[in-house]
This record gives sequence, structure tokens and C-alpha cells, in this order.
Amino acid sequence: MLFDKRLHDGIRRGDITCSVRIWIQPRVKVGGRYKLGDGGIEVDGIQAMSLEDITPAVARRSGFSSVADLLKVAQHGRGENIYFVTFHYVDAQGKSLKRTAR
Repeated sequence: MLFDKRLHDGIRRGDITCSVRIWIQPRVKVGGRYKLGDGGIEVDGIQAMSLEDITPAVARRSGFSSVADLLKVAQHGRGENIYFVTFHYVDAQGKSLKRTAR
């Protein structure tokens, strides 16, 4: 899973814990770890969602100021299916930063 560099610090701090992706099919799996700088993210969940489910709160949780801002980068390839991916950061030593829901 690739993230815009401007989101990396927020992910490492645990402020960004989800991402909306528009794919043909899921490209990650629950429990999978994906590189992010010296550490990575571990996927906690993935679920299909509709465009109407993308709220301003979801956009903020994903590190974006608005739904429109999020949608500018959510499209990956020619996919049409929308997925909500939750995750937590894991540092280079394998230490997990998993915050409780706010």
C-alpha cells in the first residue's frame, strides 16, 4: 500500500489509521504488513463501502481536509470498487503503535 509522503508523519504518529481505496479488487489482506519508510503498516480490516459512506470524518481520519481532497488520490488504476482499510503503524523494530478508537 502506497501513501502520499505528506501522510507519512501522521501515520507514524498514529493519527491516520485508515485509508479509502478505489481498486478493481482488494490489494491488501488483513494481517498483512506493508512497507512505509523504515517501518510499515499492518492491516487491521478491509471492507467494501459506497461513495455515500465517505464522510468528512472518514476523510479527516484518512489524513485529508475534505472528501473531495481524499477522492483526488483514492483512485488506483481503473478500479471502481471502494474499500475502507484500517491499519496501525509498526516501527522498524516491529513495535506496534495501535491506538484505541477516539
